[in-house]
Amino acid sequence: MPRRKTLLDDVIDILEGFTSFYVVLVILFWFSNKSLFWKMLVGGGIFFAFVFGGLLLYKKSKIHKQSQWQTDKELERYLLGLEHWEFEKYIGELFSKLGYKTQVIGGSYDEGIDVIAEKDGIKHYIQCKHYRYPVGVEKIRDFYGAITAKYSNEKAFFITTGYFTEESERFALDKNIELIDRPKLIRLIRQAENNKK
Repeated sequence: MPRRKTLLDDVIDILEGFTSFYVVLVILFWFSNKSLFWKMLVGGGIFFAFVFGGLLLYKKSKIHKQSQWQTDKELERYLLGLEHWEFEKYIGELFSKLGYKTQVIGGSYDEGIDVIAEKDGIKHYIQCKHYRYPVGVEKIRDFYGAITAKYSNEKAFFITTGYFTEESERFALDKNIELIDRPKLIRLIRQAENNKK
């Protein structure tokens, strides 16, 4: 399923459209007014460098703003405010901070695996669900089926910003899947923060 477009994506789309118009305008000035052409080229180049640089920094800072989380409630609000694809990327970065070598898969054809995290030669397969509501047992069964069919008995994590139903927790008890709900995720993030100090 394709990710939803954010306001930032819309701004970038508008700027891309404006860039096309700008390029056509600069080409016209090349043929009609060389002096204005050079002014437009230099001025426009500086403008676009600042704008796109600022947008990239903003987008990056949305993923990397841990230092301002004073309370778990602030951290919780931040997690719930992420887009699904951002949450997958965030989990990949979190496991990197915990000492894993990570690869974010995600997307429509991920076959139930959003992140692969490797540590001490052992691969761990991670499913991310950016939910506010409880994760039902059918999602855990699907994930378990995906990893056992393809990856044998490797360790797996099912991580959600929501919670798990009792039935989900019972199903995972004797499986190689560790369920990480919102409170456990927050504890894991705090652990990663402490590792950095």
